[in-house]
Amino acid sequence: MESTQSPTDSVATLSVVIPAYNEEDGIAETVERVLAVRPALAQMGLAMELIVVDDGSRDRTGEIVSTYCEQHEGVRLLRHDPNRGYGAALKTGFTAGCGDLLAFLDADGTYPPTSLPDLCNEVLKGADVVVGSRRSGAASGMPFVRKVGNFIWANLVTLLSGQPVVDPASGMRVFRREALDRLYPLPDGLNFTPVMSTRAVHEGLKFVEIPMPYQERRGRSKLSVVRDGLRFLQTIIWTALLYNPARLLGGVGFGLFVLGVLLGLILVGMRLSGITQLGPWGVTGAFTTMVLGVVGFDLFALGATFNYLVALFNKDVIQKGLFGKPIFDPPLDRHFWWMGLLSLGGGLVLGIVSLILGLSGWPIERLWLYLLGGTMAIVMGIQLVTFWIVMRVLEELSQRELAIRADLTYDHAC
Repeated sequence: MESTQSPTDSVATLSVVIPAYNEEDGIAETVERVLAVRPALAQMGLAMELIVVDDGSRDRTGEIVSTYCEQHEGVRLLRHDPNRGYGAALKTGFTAGCGDLLAFLDADGTYPPTSLPDLCNEVLKGADVVVGSRRSGAASGMPFVRKVGNFIWANLVTLLSGQPVVDPASGMRVFRREALDRLYPLPDGLNFTPVMSTRAVHEGLKFVEIPMPYQERRGRSKLSVVRDGLRFLQTIIWTALLYNPARLLGGVGFGLFVLGVLLGLILVGMRLSGITQLGPWGVTGAFTTMVLGVVGFDLFALGATFNYLVALFNKDVIQKGLFGKPIFDPPLDRHFWWMGLLSLGGGLVLGIVSLILGLSGWPIERLWLYLLGGTMAIVMGIQLVTFWIVMRVLEELSQRELAIRADLTYDHAC
């Protein structure tokens, strides 16, 4: 069900979307404050329409908004029944909006509509997505627990994308409508905003954050710190994996591999110092070294392999890696074949030498380090060659897709 008024026609229109679920305590003040910035937007050459999406409210939220639809031109009320979620309400508003620019803010009075002109100004200067940041120095009434969570999310997005992001979960933004094609799909829940931020920076959109004050909300919060916090973390990581798996998997794998190497050096030191028998801690250390080494390398190589799959799916060249861009020319994975053969050969030599020494009378206590090193070298050598073959096949398929795409573009131009 929808009550409508035709929005003001203009060369450029800003569609402001407010998702509302049981927000009778704050919705009237929020609507009035948004309407109050119309003159400031008009001076910038922007007309404004306001769309409130009542997401299945069971209080007077819809009734209150209906009075503004009757009294003010360009105010619309859309309804969901039943409740479909914060993100779903926003997407409904974006679809219904007529604006060249889209904006959204919460209905609980936490975000200041007076910041809308500043956000719009950044878009008009060339930004694709502009976020009102609650962590950039302006006065903030954010609860301490949420500050901690937002700090974690911000640093995670920054780490995974390579671009500084201060407030990935801010609920007040302005962005260009055409940016939606590169931001979708977006979730229906409260994790809409961190996923949007993560997609924006990975898509290479011009992402700008400006300071904005933040107040305590009116009414009861729908956000569960633990449940929604974990969902935020999960979706940020999952979204980043869709763009640059090598950064996440490769980073974790590299760290585990280095830790395994350090433990291995300790074992070598023990053997060189004359220790031939391993106690419980020594056996545990040897086991941990092998697990960390193999798992760490597998994750690193899997990340690089998945990057080829992402490039193949997106029909694009591989431009990202563990450090955001390749640091080796040619890339390190092109050397996997000879590195694998070298490791495999070295492992076989250690195995053969251990066998000869064992047949010559050396006790197994003196050979454990050689056997352990040979096993690791053989396993990693086989994996290196295997990953090299898989990557070359994926690279060939990706190049074929790019060539076909280029041919089709040429034929269309002719």
